Amino acid sequence: MDVAVFQTKPKTTWPDIRTGQTVKVSFKIKEGERERIQLFQGLVVKLKKGGGGGSFTVRKISNGIGVEHTFPFASPLLEKIDVVRHGKVRRAKLYYIRALSTKEARLKERREKIAEKAVVAAPAAEEAPSAEQTPVEQSQKTA
Repeated sequence: MDVAVFQTKPKTTWPDIRTGQTVKVSFKIKEGERERIQLFQGLVVKLKKGGGGGSFTVRKISNGIGVEHTFPFASPLLEKIDVVRHGKVRRAKLYYIRALSTKEARLKERREKIAEKAVVAAPAAEEAPSAEQTPVEQSQKTA
C-alpha cells in the first residue's frame, strides 16, 4: 500500500475569495508521467475557513451538467486563483443554485464603492505649469 503524502504549504497570497464570486482556478493535474495545468471557472458556492487552511467549492455547468469541485487552500496543486466577477449574494452557502436553471442562477453584479475604484492621478509633467512660463502663457495653455 503505497500512499503519496503531500506536504501542505499554506499560501497567504490568495485573493480575498467570497461566496458569489466567479473565479478562475488553475490547478495541476498529473496524467501518468506528465503534469499539466487545468482551468476551472465557476461560481463560489461554499467557503469553509478553519483548521488546515480551509477550502472553497466552485460550481460550473459543463455540457448541461452541473459540476462542483472543492479546492483546499493549502493544496500544493493549486497554482493560481483569479476573481473574474463579484456577484451580489445574501447567503453564506449558495446550495439553492443547484436547483435553478442556468438562466435563473445568474447573479447580479455587486457594485463596488466608487471611492475604491477612482484612482486619483497626479498631473502629468506637460500639464503642470512650469516656473519659466508667464501667467499669460499659463492661461493660454489652459484655455
